[in-house]
Parts: sequence; C-alpha cells; structure tokens
Amino acid sequence: MYQNKKIIVVMPAYNAARTLEKTFKEIPEWVDEIILTDDASKDNTVELAKELGIKHILRHDENKGYGGNQKTCYKKALELQGDIIIMLHPDYQYTPKLIPSLVNLIAQDLYPIALGSRILGNGALKGGMPWYKYLANRILTLIENILLGQKLSEYHTGYRAFSKQSLQAINFEANSDDFIFDNQMLAQLFYKGFEIGEVTCPTKYFDEASSINFKRSAIYGLGCLKVAMQYRLNKMGLLKSALFN
Repeated sequence: MYQNKKIIVVMPAYNAARTLEKTFKEIPEWVDEIILTDDASKDNTVELAKELGIKHILRHDENKGYGGNQKTCYKKALELQGDIIIMLHPDYQYTPKLIPSLVNLIAQDLYPIALGSRILGNGALKGGMPWYKYLANRILTLIENILLGQKLSEYHTGYRAFSKQSLQAINFEANSDDFIFDNQMLAQLFYKGFEIGEVTCPTKYFDEASSINFKRSAIYGLGCLKVAMQYRLNKMGLLKSALFN
C-alpha cells in the first residue's frame, strides 16, 4: 500500500489472551510484519499468538515491565528494518482501525511521529475513562506543555506510531522499564527536535482492558513531572541527564 515503506505493528502483551484475537483480526492486511512480545504472561497469550499465525513472537522469561516490553518491541522492529512502527496494545483499548490514519501522517512526510489522542474531541469520559484519570491527564498535560514548550492534547496515550529515523535518534534503552517509559520517549523526541502529530482516538475502558491502579497512577504522574523538569533543566544547561544524550 505504501511503496518502499515497511510497516510493522508491535504489540507489547501481558495476559492478553482474552482480547488478542479481536485486536489481531482488525489489523489491516497490508501491514508487513506483526511483532508480539510477551512479558511473561500467566495465561495462554503466546499459544494463541502462534495459532493466529503471528510470525514474530518474543517471550520474556521474567516480567520486565511495560517499558521493558516496549524496548524489546522496538529493537526487533528496527532489526527487521521497519520504516514505520506502530505500537498497538493487544488489550483492544485502542482500535486497530486507526492504524491507516497514523501511518498516513508519517508516510506522507507530514509528521515523523503520530499519536492517537483520547482527549481530542469529547470521547474520553464518554468512553469510560475514570474521572480522576481524566483530571490528572489534563493537569499533567498542561504542566508538561509549559515545561516542554509544546501543545500536545495529551502525553499519556499508549497508541503511537514512529518513523524509523525517530526511534533511531533517541536512546530509549536509557528509559525506565515501568510505565513512565512512554513519557520519557516523548520528551526525548521533542528534545531532538521532532514534531508530533495527533489524531482523535475513540476511548474504550472495559474489564479486559489493561489499567493501573490509583497508587501506580500517582507514581506515574510524579514521574511525568520529574521528566518534564529534567527536560527543562537540560535545555537550560543546568543538568545533563542520560535520557537526553
């Protein structure tokens, strides 16, 4: 579909057996490669992935965390020489039907990175996002936009597409293995001068969708503020963080 562009979907999975098939079947047929990395799931995610015919299945013997799982995804995608890499959660919280829109922004050289935003439009709370997460999202995004000098609608979506060049330009291996990995990546990309596009993404919260509890959310929020401050201090020449080398 996209001449001379290799499109790869990566799925960082953990206990995703109940939703993997539904997610997989909605991935466009023109996607060149699909990579599933299983973070030591306790269910039959890996067996199901094999039954579905997913070619590239990587399994961690020990749980490495959300960020650690993504590191494996991106390293494998770059090894396979993907030109556009889409990170899709296999829990069906984000619809695979949005993949063409995300890919198109990059393939047409409009943006090197594209995010599926749950905040653009009015669908976040209607889609079931807990009110405290919505409020935290808005407050954190405001502060981060000020400190990073940007205007994203949100920094906390898990639906992301990257050009090969953008992934190669940052040291994502230096990032946390926990949930803050996502936020660190965006800060690194902005630090390197990349622009990020956004498209409206429907929000879906249900029992099978992955989520973190209030305590983990609070720790994540504080981590986001720390990353934003590190970014600003590095820009001012007052700090030299390994994240931005």
